[in-house]
Amino acid sequence: MSKWPVGVFTSIDAGLGVRLDVAQDLDIPTVQIHAPHAGNRTESAANEFLEKCKSAGIKVTAVFGGFEGESYADIPTTIRTVGLVPEETQAARVQEMKEISDFAKLLGCDTVALHIGFVPEDHDSPAYKRLLDCTRDLLDHVKANGQQLNLETGQESAEHLLAFIDDVGRDNLFINFDPANMILYGTGDPIDALIKVQKFVRSVHCKDATWANDGKRGEEWGCEVPFGTGDVNAELYLQTLKEIGYDGPLTIEREIPEEPTQQKKDIGQAVATINDLKAKIG
Repeated sequence: MSKWPVGVFTSIDAGLGVRLDVAQDLDIPTVQIHAPHAGNRTESAANEFLEKCKSAGIKVTAVFGGFEGESYADIPTTIRTVGLVPEETQAARVQEMKEISDFAKLLGCDTVALHIGFVPEDHDSPAYKRLLDCTRDLLDHVKANGQQLNLETGQESAEHLLAFIDDVGRDNLFINFDPANMILYGTGDPIDALIKVQKFVRSVHCKDATWANDGKRGEEWGCEVPFGTGDVNAELYLQTLKEIGYDGPLTIEREIPEEPTQQKKDIGQAVATINDLKAKIG
């Protein structure tokens, strides 16, 4: 595969990501997929999806986990409901991620990914220790499937995320870098963060956003916008990816599934922006 193939975030059966035919219409060669519902994580479903990808000339580069009950309505709700951190759903979600890893293996995909949730700040707390234990358990299952696990950025600062990865102590834990999320969550300048976490970056999103109002960063959402039109600085982002030696897929994410026509238009614009920058940066 050539350097920086364009990608898009898609879905097999619903919800997050665009339909596969949008990727095909826009001539996009790679996809990250949102894992299907439990009933569709079967060998036949995997084979059917792979056949569609093959006929469209599309490669699956990562399978993302997500869970029933998660809500991104606002930052406090996200803290309470997202990822592996909430104690009441932790065991069930770890088990579901293991099943998603098994499904990714059926797809021949060596990367699973997720938002792990808001990692506790207190490294001596029972919640932090529980998260370490369940993450290690998941990583051992993922490794047995010949895979790595990529944590999506945004909910922690670069320093906090690096400390967590170090504490987990497994060699198949990496990062899916999303620059817009650093802005949306107010957790740090995305370019500075990318430089700090560079050795762990194995996949990236091309997504853009604008900061929340002064004084509200980390308390209120920033605003997601089409790639190349926000505060990420798309050219500097790709230039920095080049400088740190990242040459994998550039996966476009545009999270407005309720507006499919606008979503497809914005993704098409992002493809054009990326192709222009690839030609410029090389």
